[in-house]
Amino acid sequence: MKNSTIRIIVILAILSIMGITITQIYWVKRAFDLKEAEFDRNVNTALFNVAQQIFSINNAPSPGHNPVKQLSTNYYIVLVNSDIDANFLEFLLRSEFEKRNILVDFEYGIYDCDNEKMVYGNYVRLGETKGRQDRNTSLPKWTDTGYYFGVQFPSREAQIMNQMGIWLFSSAVLLVVIIFFGYSLFVILKQKRLSEVQKNFINNMTHEFKTPISTIAVSTEVLKSPDIIHQPERLFKYAGIIENENKRLRQHVERVLQIAQLDREEAGLKKETFDLHELIEEIADNIQVQLRESKGEIALHLNASPSKIKADRHHLANVIYNLLDNAIKYCQKQPSISITTGLQANELLLTVADNGIGVSEENKKRIFQRFFRVPTGNIHDVKGFGLGLHYVKQIVEVHRGKIVVESELNKGCLFTITLPAV
Repeated sequence: MKNSTIRIIVILAILSIMGITITQIYWVKRAFDLKEAEFDRNVNTALFNVAQQIFSINNAPSPGHNPVKQLSTNYYIVLVNSDIDANFLEFLLRSEFEKRNILVDFEYGIYDCDNEKMVYGNYVRLGETKGRQDRNTSLPKWTDTGYYFGVQFPSREAQIMNQMGIWLFSSAVLLVVIIFFGYSLFVILKQKRLSEVQKNFINNMTHEFKTPISTIAVSTEVLKSPDIIHQPERLFKYAGIIENENKRLRQHVERVLQIAQLDREEAGLKKETFDLHELIEEIADNIQVQLRESKGEIALHLNASPSKIKADRHHLANVIYNLLDNAIKYCQKQPSISITTGLQANELLLTVADNGIGVSEENKKRIFQRFFRVPTGNIHDVKGFGLGLHYVKQIVEVHRGKIVVESELNKGCLFTITLPAV
């Protein structure tokens, strides 16, 4: 699928999800407002009926205006200006609220009209019926005609939300759909990126294999010449070319197989105790050929004492060789490499520093990813599959170690490996 097609699909899908989400939010708010208005109407009606019953019991004339005033979203006062029996008031409030399905806890207070002070208050749980009569019989009563009462609903919003079951359920379903969509989008983009990386890897691998195969084919044709037997120097030269290209092919195949084994958790580590310094000196000697070709140098600062380590010698040698090989390949001038070891607590520190092209801050986060190759600008002859540093990180981690890199563009790299010491 083309990038433009995927981009259009993603944009349309995001716009669709945003549209559905905005619509859902609008209707949920609309439903909440309707439930809120319904709750306010029921409370006003219930309190109005309570006031009328108080007027009737006290033989007081009903005022010409609505005695119920809503001072805030969850607080109401009822201006009865009459005798108030707390026991009777609580009974009326319970009855009227339950009759209108207002099953939320409330608190009420009785106020003196003269000094605007509360003379009594109580918190009522509508779901609580056991022991109600025993408690209410001891409530006080005021016989003066200068009192009013107020009612507050601390859990008003919770009551309204409980009545919006279908809307909450649909919102939860929409949230699940959005999460699923986001995850699916993440998987699609990740697979697309992996597909592009693997495609580049296959193209690169094909090129890497094609060159030595072509060289071997040409050399073979030369060796098939009848006159070659009379030219031993030329015969030896082309035999050497075939041998070198064969080694190069074998190295490519081994590197791919190493990654495949790690993916299947078949690294098959054969741990043994050995001297890390001896291994480093051996690798440094072996890489001198490459360094002489590029007129480079390598310096060893082996300070760890003791330098014993328990690890897979073969894989650890490959780790160090990969770092040195990259230091030589990704250098635009004469390579200068430094290997340093040290001890920190119970850990061995191994650092490899070079003067290569370096790595940008953006690429530092990706250099250990499989198939990733740092862009080399005008350097077009750097060979590889983008597997070296991925292999290095995998091997270090299966040895219960860690690797970090410090680098700036055109200022080289500093790789630090930490491994458990013996």
